[in-house]
Amino acid sequence: MKRRVALAALVALAALAPAQAATTYSLDKNHSEVSFQIRHLVSKVRGVFHDFDAEVVQDDANPTASSVEFRIQAASIDTGLEKRDDELRSASFFDVANHPEIVFESKAVEKIADSQYRVTGDLTIHGVTRAITLPVTFGGEMSAPGGGTAAGFSTEVTLDRRDFGIVWNRELDNGGMLLGDEVAVTINLSVRKQ
Repeated sequence: MKRRVALAALVALAALAPAQAATTYSLDKNHSEVSFQIRHLVSKVRGVFHDFDAEVVQDDANPTASSVEFRIQAASIDTGLEKRDDELRSASFFDVANHPEIVFESKAVEKIADSQYRVTGDLTIHGVTRAITLPVTFGGEMSAPGGGTAAGFSTEVTLDRRDFGIVWNRELDNGGMLLGDEVAVTINLSVRKQ
């Protein structure tokens, strides 16, 4: 009788256990990048953020249980020109004194192809939160030098900075504007399995 009860308990536990456990990844910052481009006059200026962190939970058996949390320290912006970077940190743009972080927190993850995901969540920039959807590509997994498992995720999205309250601009003599409103953002993440 005891053996039958123990067997029934094991069967019940097996039924409750997920078929494949979710995988949690932490950021490998040395091999990751957050970059952006915006129009300036008739060309484009490129910049990066140096200080950021991410955690990715991937559950292919139940993609809706997957999640992404991504945080950027806005003061770490770098466009290669210190004076311009200081201006971008000011109240006219990111206002890092009052809004130090750019944060993305996923609300839904949908797997749409073998390595393609649609990740919807809340993006907060300059104290303004908007719902956005990111097309995410999973670059695969492989053994990393020195041990462990590495994986890659990437996304590209175009944001309108005005949607986040970053509206400063200057009208030019020809009627055009100094800066574009659209910002092309590219994120390439190298992560390690925890």
